[in-house]
Amino acid sequence: MEIFDLYDVNRRPLGTKMMRGGVQPKGAYRLVVHICIFSSDGKMLCQRRVKSKKVYPDMWDLSCGGCVDSGETSVQGAIRETREELGITLPNDITPSLTVFFNYGFDDVYCITMDVDEKAVTLQATEVAEVKWLTAEQIKSMLDEGTFIPYDKSYIDYLFYCQHHRGLTDKEKPLKGDVKPNG
Repeated sequence: MEIFDLYDVNRRPLGTKMMRGGVQPKGAYRLVVHICIFSSDGKMLCQRRVKSKKVYPDMWDLSCGGCVDSGETSVQGAIRETREELGITLPNDITPSLTVFFNYGFDDVYCITMDVDEKAVTLQATEVAEVKWLTAEQIKSMLDEGTFIPYDKSYIDYLFYCQHHRGLTDKEKPLKGDVKPNG
C-alpha cells in the first residue's frame, strides 16, 4: 500500500496523506519523480512497462519514476524508485534538473549521466518488462508508432538537452549529480 503526502499549490506540506488509488482532494497536490539515466554517448535508458500495469501497460517510458512516499524527500524518492525498479543505486547528492507542474502535482525530473550495463540491471518484475538504450530520435519514432508513453516530442528533446545543461551554457562543466566513470 503506497501512501504519499499532499501539498498546496506552492509545494508546502498540507499535513495530510493519501493512499494510492484514492480520490485526491481539490487543491491538493502530490510529488512524483522521474529519473532519466543517460549514457556518456547521449542515449537514455528506457523501460518497457509490464502488461499488467493499469496505466500505459506494455508501453515504453523514461528510465523510471513514481510517487514519493510519505515522509520522503524528492531525492530519497528518486533513489528508492531507481533502486526498486532497476536495481541501480544513485548517489545521495543528486538534484532535480527540472520540475514540471501537472494537474495533480509536482514532477521532479532527474537527468543523470551514468553508464550502466543494461544486462546487469535488476528489473522489478511487477513494474518493468525490459530496458534498452534509446536516442531522442528513436523515442520520437516510438511516439509516432504509439509504443512510447505520449510525452510531447519537445519535452523529450528538452530532457536530452538537460543531460548536459541545467540552465547553463557551459556543456563541459561537470554537473552535480553526474556520476563519474569508476566512481
